[in-house]
Amino acid sequence: MDAAYNDPIFTDENAAREALETVRWPNGPVCVHCGATEHIAKVEGVKQSHRPGLYYCNDCKGQFTVTVGTVFEHSKIPLTKWWLATHMMCSSKKGVSSHQIHRTLGVTYKTAWFMTHRIRHAMATPGGLLGRGGGIVEADETYIGRKPGRKTKPGYQHKEPVVALVERGGQVRSIHATQVTSGNLKEILRAHVAPEAHLMTDSLNAYRKATTGFASHQTVNHGTGEYVRGAVHTNTIENVFSVFKRGMTGIYQHCGSGHLHRYLSEFDFRYNNRSALGVDDAERTANAMKGISGKRLTYRQAD
Repeated sequence: MDAAYNDPIFTDENAAREALETVRWPNGPVCVHCGATEHIAKVEGVKQSHRPGLYYCNDCKGQFTVTVGTVFEHSKIPLTKWWLATHMMCSSKKGVSSHQIHRTLGVTYKTAWFMTHRIRHAMATPGGLLGRGGGIVEADETYIGRKPGRKTKPGYQHKEPVVALVERGGQVRSIHATQVTSGNLKEILRAHVAPEAHLMTDSLNAYRKATTGFASHQTVNHGTGEYVRGAVHTNTIENVFSVFKRGMTGIYQHCGSGHLHRYLSEFDFRYNNRSALGVDDAERTANAMKGISGKRLTYRQAD
């Protein structure tokens, strides 16, 4: 392993727990039951039966650890391995397979698969409207799934539609859509893009009605070989799709419809915490850990 893996959070359980506490509670412990920040005592070591990292809230008389109320709750996997798995997923541009997690961490493939989905669940962080203050937002759609073969119909019937929006110099938002129609596109744009934004898309007819109510809408016609017209293009979102598709084809290879939204969250998260914005691997991993609170994902939900 490289020098990055020499960090104690990958080898020492106490260091891993303390690091998670710092990420989740930067200003000190917060009771997960009542939200209190005062009158909280650490009871670790008072009795041998007390599990490490146990806190007691004098306001609500509740006990908790840093993993309670997170995607790690009830997990028997050591926090050192959670940190390592998260770092592996955050430091690889196109993702890392569950088989690689399984081999590196020494856990079963089933456990590694569930871990990666919990981490993706943590990566799904809500964001504000894109294009606020008159920014440029590119929108495009693509289809994810198997290529047509003897047992599949030609075209896109067997594939899953994905609509993605990216603000130039800012964040990306990818949505697993039921279908690509003007009505669906309009709902997606209204939910994620500010009215003062300037939209740029390809010449798909569905965008014409969907883009009303925004500052402007300009298109490029790929069908005639037009890809750039001054500042008008969709190259940014196409680059995002390119990385996503290479990861899905080369690393993950197959994704069921029910899991696609988590893979989209993973790739969106890495783009929104990319090196070009000054975020390194360690900070990206910590940012992913910040998303663990208030989320649960059982194996039955993930399966």
